[in-house]
Amino acid sequence: MAAYLFCLTTGGGVPLFTRSKPDLKPLPYPVVGSLNVVHMFGANHDANLVSTTTEHTKLVWRVYHDSITLIVISVDKRASDSQLQRFLDNVFNSMVLLLGLDEIITIKNVERLKRDLRSCYRLIDCLMDSSEMYGDVTGCVDVMMCQEQLILQDYLDSFVNSADSTFGCLLVSGKVAVATTKWWDLTGQEMYLLSLLARVLPPGSAKDIPVYLPHGSPNVPHRLLNFQIIQGVEVCVLCGPTPSLTEVETELLDRYWRPAMESLRSCLRIHLRGFPSNISVHIGVLGLIIMHVELHKCLGTVHPLSSEESQKQGKSLSIARRRDILRSFYQSVTGTVFPPTPGTTPPEVVENGHGDGLASESPVEPHTEFVHSPLDTYMVGEDHKCYATREGPYQIYVLFSKDVPKYALRSISMTTLSALTKDKLF
Repeated sequence: MAAYLFCLTTGGGVPLFTRSKPDLKPLPYPVVGSLNVVHMFGANHDANLVSTTTEHTKLVWRVYHDSITLIVISVDKRASDSQLQRFLDNVFNSMVLLLGLDEIITIKNVERLKRDLRSCYRLIDCLMDSSEMYGDVTGCVDVMMCQEQLILQDYLDSFVNSADSTFGCLLVSGKVAVATTKWWDLTGQEMYLLSLLARVLPPGSAKDIPVYLPHGSPNVPHRLLNFQIIQGVEVCVLCGPTPSLTEVETELLDRYWRPAMESLRSCLRIHLRGFPSNISVHIGVLGLIIMHVELHKCLGTVHPLSSEESQKQGKSLSIARRRDILRSFYQSVTGTVFPPTPGTTPPEVVENGHGDGLASESPVEPHTEFVHSPLDTYMVGEDHKCYATREGPYQIYVLFSKDVPKYALRSISMTTLSALTKDKLF
């Protein structure tokens, strides 16, 4: 999505860092400077430059707290302004997550800030890469469902309580399998960034990282304790000064998680599919995204069928193509046909200081161009079909093979939504 990313001070236009895709040549500084000057020129004449397009690229500017300016250049023609603004919000909040808000907006030493921002590069680079996850486009945290969910929930609650905390989650291949009640009280963006941070941390069995919650605690740090239980399975705990990392690792980790090993391995085996094998979907379903808008969680998969069902399906779209279509369909529907998902900040809130400069969890409003509130929409392509529907707090986006007739799209989608939500595992 993002090809180039630039971070500068708003007042003086001093470059703080530049990130780009590995296969692209870096842009010369005069070009970067001119992009910032154009934005500053507009601001000095009471014009707010939000975005522009060229023949091959789209550019979006975003200012935070009258202190930090972020500029993104995308070569993806399908990228919308809101999508790129969400990306910039994630970048800025990644900086807040690791450095704290005061450190970023009260710049006392530019060179020191440049050095400190290097700690954010792994997280920012991960945001720039195309991912198997969907949280970057949905604004929700990626989750998975497993039959052992209730058992694992008990183990997690006991472990987190013993660590003198109420915030914890279990990650399976980067997706939240279970989490404590307080963890679900975090904003969707905070949960997404914390899960992403766990994925990009250097390898190790135990890690202790100071983090700031961009919405809940932007200036007071917490400790993120991260432990690898088995390959692909991690447990995270947000806590205060105590207990120590060594104490939790040596006294609590083995005691609470050794009895759960078989359940963890069982959960790991279905991480690609994302939901239990006893939940069946129509053979024409190639992929899906289901969201719980109120709890800020989403489940996305392009492996919805068992291996036997996939073989019966015959020749189909590649996995990469499925993922690309699903993401594009979601982006084309949300904010146009369906209301925008919580987590987007209007540009004026960021620019003029009327808000906190962070991506807010704004209430969902009906789309203003419709006289009614659409509940369903579909799209037909040459080699696929897509259908989206919403019911209560749920939204589901389904990718179908081209052989599924149009009249069956809604009934299959509703049946799939019911199957995934009936046992309250999602």
